[in-house]
Amino acid sequence: MLKKLIIIGPAWPLRGGLASFDERLARQFTEEGYDTSIYTFSLQYPGFIFPGTTQYSSEPAPEGIKIRACINSVNPFNWFKVGNELRALKPDLVIVRYWLPFMGPCLGTILRRVKKNRFTKIICIADNVVPHEHRPGDKPFTQYFVKPVDAFVTMSEKVRTDLHAFTSKPSQRIVHPLYDNFGEAVSKNEARVKLALPENEKIILFFGFIRKYKGLDILLEAINDQRIRKSNIKLLVAGEFYENRKDIDELIAKLGIASQLILRTDFIADSEVRYYLSAADFVIQPYRNATQSGVTPLAYHFEKPMLVTNVGGLPDLVPDGEVGIVTEPDALSIATGIMRLYELGENFFLPHLREEKKKYSWHKLAEAILQLAGEPR
Repeated sequence: MLKKLIIIGPAWPLRGGLASFDERLARQFTEEGYDTSIYTFSLQYPGFIFPGTTQYSSEPAPEGIKIRACINSVNPFNWFKVGNELRALKPDLVIVRYWLPFMGPCLGTILRRVKKNRFTKIICIADNVVPHEHRPGDKPFTQYFVKPVDAFVTMSEKVRTDLHAFTSKPSQRIVHPLYDNFGEAVSKNEARVKLALPENEKIILFFGFIRKYKGLDILLEAINDQRIRKSNIKLLVAGEFYENRKDIDELIAKLGIASQLILRTDFIADSEVRYYLSAADFVIQPYRNATQSGVTPLAYHFEKPMLVTNVGGLPDLVPDGEVGIVTEPDALSIATGIMRLYELGENFFLPHLREEKKKYSWHKLAEAILQLAGEPR
């Protein structure tokens, strides 16, 4: 059995979905008997390229997880230092997150140092290989990163296909596990009282960082549909802008839909997540393009039917007409899909949601990683 396991990726005191994922995965391996720790960033992004207000969590450190914040993403001297430290530690397995080519030089250099011990296996969880927003250097940075990795886990077939352009090393697709670390659902009324939301209105939810590829502007156009207006459906937008909000504000004014919106565009703390998911009737993901989405397993955990667009890996995760509705990524189709959700009603989807969510297991992800590392189970 493997004894020492190290995860390299975002974790507390950083915030966001990647950090939550890495902490939950560390907890899973610890529960399964591995000596698990996380090496995270002392500096993840230089301030001038970070689109949000802060990279750091206001929540207390997660209990029972060993986290070492020591990686500086822009300091090559640090990369050698951290890589040499990990090389000397000789962990049985390093699991590294890859979500952005910007991280390729840093992580690729650290992993090269680790591999010099001729002992440690390296498995990558690849969230994206080809990024949503393209920048100079994307391809060579990713090519540099993949070389010292032994095998890959992806959470969509789209990413797995993208990966084949860079490497023929072993890979396996595993569905994104449930985000079950945000607590249990509360009643809709309790959640709405907690968040000071209208208790008897129809409310749909757009959740997560606001970026161009996530299609909030398309959803706003859908909210302007006369069927949505007549049904008095409100859209709750819960998440921080990771782009200039000027275009969104101008679109809201142009469409005249401010009265149909509830904007909570600060960062949503982990302790608040369950209230937002519990308060909504349905979760809407109007993405222009996507690989996979962390919002989908979040909706599964809180048993919320969802609408997703027919892009990337999203339809694979949401069987149409069973756990939600799949539409094309345009305003008319999304508006029609929202109306269909309300016609069928939340209770129609619940039995399918409860059955489908059984596939989304952290144990299955851990098992796949260990199999790729050559560890018999």
